[in-house]
Amino acid sequence: MTNSIKKIIPKQIIRLIKRKIVINKPRVTEPKKNSIEVLGGVIAYNKYGGYFTPLSSLHRPAVQEILKGDVFEPETIKFIIRNGGHGDIVHAGTFFGDFLPGISSSLSDECKVWAFEPNPENFRCAQITCLINNLGNVELFNSGLGIKKSTANMLVELESGYKLGGASKILKETEKGKTIDVEINSIDDIIPKERSVSIIQLDVEGYEKEALIGGLRTINRCKPILILEDNNKIIETNWFAENILSLGYEINHKIHANTLLTIKTLHNIV
Repeated sequence: MTNSIKKIIPKQIIRLIKRKIVINKPRVTEPKKNSIEVLGGVIAYNKYGGYFTPLSSLHRPAVQEILKGDVFEPETIKFIIRNGGHGDIVHAGTFFGDFLPGISSSLSDECKVWAFEPNPENFRCAQITCLINNLGNVELFNSGLGIKKSTANMLVELESGYKLGGASKILKETEKGKTIDVEINSIDDIIPKERSVSIIQLDVEGYEKEALIGGLRTINRCKPILILEDNNKIIETNWFAENILSLGYEINHKIHANTLLTIKTLHNIV
């Protein structure tokens, strides 16, 4: 504080200002252990924008990369940016929105990202990420993707207390740990028939088959590029051959843990 300002402002006020600055200094602390209403997070930035990262998932790779100012799965994001074209993008497994600023910035006018995140905590973080970046072309749903509108049981924490964060998964069998009920919707029910979809990207922790079944009409209509983190190896199944490969899809290549499938006659990927 300069001497000229000190002469104008009384000493008592100066002391109060200094006190307030110390009192209001931001601190990273966890919410009370049993609180589920209080959302804890840290804002961090990389070259694509800002993100509200959940404190409960500080151990997760995506959060760690963002907190360092880096990009998680940079090649996947670059691929979507280059190949999104003039259509909408379906993005499931949104987590706290680590893909949203990058992929939404590449869209043509009137195009949208349809983003799905069933975990309520992650969804709230993704909402804030959208607000930080003023993402007006993102339709964000607190929902997972599946065969039809329903509810499902999601594992969010292991019996050991390890929080799964972005690896939270919809259970098909009983598994020990903390679970929550989540909403499920289908691609075909959510995406209007008049919308053109250029990419469907699924990171749904073993629920890929159900998500694809619920989007078969959209896939048949639009023939989008498919980006799948195929945890259950459904690409190797007869179902996948009969319902996806039979449409003319072929495995193009892999990016990070994702398998890219395209219809060769329709997609000139870069």
